[in-house]
Amino acid sequence: MLNNKKKSDPFAKGGTTLLAQSVDVEGNITFSGTLEVEGRIAGNIYPADNQNAQINIRTTGVVEGEISAPKIMINGCVTGDVHASVHLELAANAKVTGNVHYTVIEMVKGAQVNGSLVCTASKSDVSGESPKSHKVKVDSAPKA
Repeated sequence: MLNNKKKSDPFAKGGTTLLAQSVDVEGNITFSGTLEVEGRIAGNIYPADNQNAQINIRTTGVVEGEISAPKIMINGCVTGDVHASVHLELAANAKVTGNVHYTVIEMVKGAQVNGSLVCTASKSDVSGESPKSHKVKVDSAPKA
């Protein structure tokens, strides 16, 4: 009874699937839970349920295709667009060639992106407040 605290689960609900370093997949993957990629995937990766899905591309992992999930951690190579609707982490060995769409991003020194970083969160998504419009008056006439 002393240790009755509920521990948070670092993995998404739905189990964990590991594609080991020796695995080479040709084709699209739909998954639930956590997908750990240490091998090579030539195809797109999408979650079956968009609520609790997480993708971890490890150092030896290579993905040639689009990746989409709420939570994504990349520490390997990705050639294709990345869509993270909740949280994206680009670790030190991450190499992404493609556009990166994110709501919240962590990028460690050494991570490389060859493409656009696109923030998909509106100001209201991040702060919880509705966006405020600001009017700015620009005076183009020089003052004497």
